[in-house]
Amino acid sequence: MRRTALIALLGLLIPVVANSAAPVPAARTGTAEARPTLAITMDDLPAHATLPPGATRIGVAQRIIGAFKAAGVVDVYGFINGASIEREPGSEAVLATWRKAGFALGNHGWSHANLDTLSVAGFATEVQRNEPLLAAAGGDWRWFRYPFVAEGSDPAKRDAARLYLAAHGYRIAAVTMSFGDYAWNEPYARCVARHDDAGIARLETTFLAAADGEVARARLMAHRLYGRDIPLVLLLHIGAFDARMMPRLLALYQARGFAFTSLPAAERDPVYREDADPRLPYRPASLEARLDARHLPVPAGGFSLAALDAICR
Repeated sequence: MRRTALIALLGLLIPVVANSAAPVPAARTGTAEARPTLAITMDDLPAHATLPPGATRIGVAQRIIGAFKAAGVVDVYGFINGASIEREPGSEAVLATWRKAGFALGNHGWSHANLDTLSVAGFATEVQRNEPLLAAAGGDWRWFRYPFVAEGSDPAKRDAARLYLAAHGYRIAAVTMSFGDYAWNEPYARCVARHDDAGIARLETTFLAAADGEVARARLMAHRLYGRDIPLVLLLHIGAFDARMMPRLLALYQARGFAFTSLPAAERDPVYREDADPRLPYRPASLEARLDARHLPVPAGGFSLAALDAICR
């Protein structure tokens, strides 16, 4: 790595939340109810991103599940793309392992297609093709997570898709905290293949710094919008680097005072009413979009994912 690139990368290791002159109040510790809460969700089951040498899909899932169990996380929704099973036969074992661990599954579209690339009929097909897998796995599976967390740019198509979900009993799984965890998985596979321990160490440091910075940013946005903490819904992905980092990531959230909750419990908060219920009119789902709509300042993100592309090249 060139010296200038390394200096730029090191400068990103300290999470910075811009426009945060008024600090977010620290959580009180007297009662569990006073603590900020976090619902963890995972996308792209059963297979996300390139596997590093020696890793397996089932091994990644087992490592993540073990970290959740050790941290006392008892309810995690995993959102599935059934097309992954066609690409990687045998990966369906991840879904069985996930359910055996007591975690729920939801619908993420068959091939992870963006609604903007589909017709309404095509969107319906994407939803339907996943349903036999979900029904066979059991549980409360009628939660839908839009691929790319994107409800589409065409209002008519967006509303038609919501009507389809409502007619078929789905709730929408919103996202109110994400730090782009997916972007670390490909460079991690490269670093493992090159036996580059220094590169892996850089990935570890930046991953935790980005996650920590987004904690402060998400809580700040919630306070600007609602004057309080809200139950945050975290988006993660079932990748090999996520598996490596999960114990430390969960420890970070615990150190920041979070109690873990479930997706259904989090989205019972009134701020998620229009997000979870597709029968209601659409409104911007992200905290950033809601701030922008109210002409409130949006805090800048603290980490540029583009810096990861240079690692282990």
